[in-house]
Amino acid sequence: MARAEQVLVLEPQHELRFRGPFTDVVTATLKLGNPTDRNVCFKVKTTAPRRYCVRPNSGVIDAGDSVNVSVMLQPFDYDPNEKSKHKFMVQSMLAPYDMTDTEGVWKEAKPEELMDSKLRCAFEMPLENDKTHESESPQLSGSSASVKTEYGTALPKSATSAALDDGEVKKIMEECKRLQMEVQRLREENKQIREDDGLRKRKVTLVPTSHSSSSMATSSMREEGLSTRLLALCVLFFVIGVIIGKLAL
Repeated sequence: MARAEQVLVLEPQHELRFRGPFTDVVTATLKLGNPTDRNVCFKVKTTAPRRYCVRPNSGVIDAGDSVNVSVMLQPFDYDPNEKSKHKFMVQSMLAPYDMTDTEGVWKEAKPEELMDSKLRCAFEMPLENDKTHESESPQLSGSSASVKTEYGTALPKSATSAALDDGEVKKIMEECKRLQMEVQRLREENKQIREDDGLRKRKVTLVPTSHSSSSMATSSMREEGLSTRLLALCVLFFVIGVIIGKLAL
């Protein structure tokens, strides 16, 4: 006597595809839908039980409900010249109204009450261009993850997109550029002061002692003022860095 037609709806219907690399567990999902008004018992079997882990591998699907079955292929050495002969079978039967023991129901089931569907397994490796694209993706994301200012300081992408708008970023960059120009100007001024101080020292024997002392005191005061300004700029840089860090968070 012919078996009853399968009442469960399988997605996919005929083939489970596993995409490599197969150096780790690869999972395929099999959806079992029950469009009937009766509860349906199911079992999932395979011709290679040592190669797969199926969760859940049996159970009851309520009327109008569905179940996702995870089929986990264990790691193995993939040979592209070897075709997969692995198969799966979804076996089902209408659950009795007075069912209390699922295992007992399967043992007592008549052959004509059983329904089954078979699926083959297919293994595939990513194409070379897919591998190239995947390897380039982290580099692209890494390069676009930061925005560099004039000083080479990297601002996280999340900070510029979430915490800062384009106007604020532009203001910070302009401020940094202005500070850079100010530091360069102070360096040139400091260099000029040192050159002038060197000339005064060479002429110290030609001028009165009191005048020399006065010039040296004046030079010392200018250098002290310059050092104070440089210290203030360093503090300003530190404050800007703290503000940018807080915005990034």
